Amino acid sequence: MKETEALDTYILRHIDAESEYLQALYRATHIKLLRPRMASGHLQGRILKMLVQMIRPKHVLEIGTYSGYSALCMAEGLEAGARLYTFEINDEQEDFTRPWLERSPYADKIEFYIGDALEMVPLMDITFDMAFIDGDKRRYSDYYEMVLAKMNAGGYILADNTLWDGHVLETETSSSDMQTIGIKEFNDKVAADSRVEKVIFPLRDGLTLIRKK
Repeated sequence: MKETEALDTYILRHIDAESEYLQALYRATHIKLLRPRMASGHLQGRILKMLVQMIRPKHVLEIGTYSGYSALCMAEGLEAGARLYTFEINDEQEDFTRPWLERSPYADKIEFYIGDALEMVPLMDITFDMAFIDGDKRRYSDYYEMVLAKMNAGGYILADNTLWDGHVLETETSSSDMQTIGIKEFNDKVAADSRVEKVIFPLRDGLTLIRKK
């Protein structure tokens, strides 16, 4: 469609609004952080909240906290007693993100960790009902296997950026970018994996929904 910006505006006017807190976080993300496009934003945030409400997970894992926008949206949808465990590998991100999480209305539902989820999550005595993968694109396949091993049967994995600005269409000979290669390898792995059901939504930069059988 040619009217992409107009349609985007129309969509945002016809879905649930962002809270003032999320609006302020989104603005601060764009003012103070590099690569602010990494934040989920209004539309994806409302989708994450609604998916959490639909799935009703007790334990949610997030890989890649960044500014905390997606974590807050998922925490908003959690039922009483449920928790979100979110991991950010970049320790320079903590000074910005932790205060936004801890001052939020959902602080008591969120556990925020700085470190490598691939090393830390396997040591946790928790199985998850839902996971959101939005970390280092080069390691998506590793995240996927780790998460699947810690996922309850019937649990759901969401993977962000799986269309990668259309770079997934590039041939192997034309793309040497390791992030593009990582996303393509992940997509191929999931597509061929009989352990799961899967569908890709062409939402923003691509969002894959995966259900463990």
